[in-house]
Amino acid sequence: MTAMRPLATPGPITEGAFAQLRLTRLADPEAVGRAFAVRRRRPVVRGDGRLLIVAADHPARGALGIRKDPMAMADRYDLLQRVATALACPGVDGVLGTPELIDDLALLGLLDDKIVVGSMNRGGLRGAAFEMDDRYTAYDIPAITRDRLDFAKALVRFDLDDPATVTTMEATARAVDAAAAAQVPIMLEPFLSRRVDGAIVNDLSTDAVINSIVMAAGLGGSSAYTWLKLPVVDDMADVMASTTLPTLLLGGDPAIGPDAVASSWESALALPGVVGLTVGRALLYPHDGDVAGAVAAAAELVHAAVER
Repeated sequence: MTAMRPLATPGPITEGAFAQLRLTRLADPEAVGRAFAVRRRRPVVRGDGRLLIVAADHPARGALGIRKDPMAMADRYDLLQRVATALACPGVDGVLGTPELIDDLALLGLLDDKIVVGSMNRGGLRGAAFEMDDRYTAYDIPAITRDRLDFAKALVRFDLDDPATVTTMEATARAVDAAAAAQVPIMLEPFLSRRVDGAIVNDLSTDAVINSIVMAAGLGGSSAYTWLKLPVVDDMADVMASTTLPTLLLGGDPAIGPDAVASSWESALALPGVVGLTVGRALLYPHDGDVAGAVAAAAELVHAAVER
């Protein structure tokens, strides 16, 4: 593994804190539970009702690449430092991750007054023959309630040519049911997908996104706690007209320039039903390396936007 890349803006985690994290992991595993037990929680919706969530669940699916660096997210020290830098920025409401990352952040004491979103299905490994059989291999609702987390997240890709899709649909329906029973909000991230030269490609046309929304929204026996996590595509007004569910926008392609991304976010954030952003690589690995600057710009867009 390469050495930790320095950030343009230093993060809040010291070398001593990293060393203590490793020691705690080795000698006191029960410290993870204690950290969650004393974590200071906040309401999911408060203040202006807008949310900016930093997403960092990509590595658990084997998706480590950023632009031309296929192993950009491989250094866990670097990733934690970037997430810590983001969480320290005003206007950041929370973080999305898999258990090992969320446990690290809890042990480091970085989750107070933040929304913590548990990522649930990471079984559809990037590039795997079984990628569409996206099993629930990370958090489940009992684990989320055990650790007093605030939110759940599930990726739901529909490949109409792949029989494994129905397995993911059924598992997601059961997750929606469990979340509703536990009164835990769950964000579904739907895509209409297909294989192209052996790789899964998401169809980002307006009609495809709308179709993915209506299929995902119907999963489970109750939609009371269901949210959506959607890409920004053409004709977002038509997309948002297809659902009444609260919606967070995902971050988009980190290869696209920051000005174009910010412009697309700004217009979409003004639409009814859009309540914020859930963004990962575009903020944690910005083109100029300035994590704090990228996060501050996103926070200004989210918390300055007025829903009409």
